Amino acid sequence: MFSFRNVAAAMALAATAQATTNTLTFVSTDNVARTVYITPSVGVEGMDPVTVPAGATVPVNFAEGFIGNAYAVQEGKENVPGMLAEVNFQGWGGSTYFDVSAIVNSADTDNVMMMYPADAPNTPTSGCNPFPCNNAYYLPDDVQTKVTDQTNIIVTLGGGSANTTKRDVNSAATGKNLPRNLVELKY
Repeated sequence: MFSFRNVAAAMALAATAQATTNTLTFVSTDNVARTVYITPSVGVEGMDPVTVPAGATVPVNFAEGFIGNAYAVQEGKENVPGMLAEVNFQGWGGSTYFDVSAIVNSADTDNVMMMYPADAPNTPTSGCNPFPCNNAYYLPDDVQTKVTDQTNIIVTLGGGSANTTKRDVNSAATGKNLPRNLVELKY
């Protein structure tokens, strides 16, 4: 038997399920504007590049289950992929998996720097400031992927001070590392 109460409850449940917003929040920590290029996994909807002005914070929302990466290019520089911010939203067990990867271009030490959950203090970070460090991927078989139940991940850009962020990320660089296949692109 259908009732208004049952329909309303089902609609509320559906709204709650759809309320999860997957976000990479790009935080510029210096005085350089950048364009962020986002590459999705095959079969996942792509998106246009995003401009992050110097010193600005720009959130970018993603579809449920998004798997992909992002890299940044400084204004006026050639578009060459560099340090990658890799993410898998609603991955295994419904968790978010993320890491900073230097595999493509470890010489890029001025763009993507760190990743960490925005709303979960004392959680693991990936990446570092400055590079190099032992908290990023340099080889495909490194074990550096981080996991969280959060769906808003901060990605710092530039080597400036991260004082625009909510917490001291360096104190939270510890945590369990997971295999790379949890966030790598599937071709």
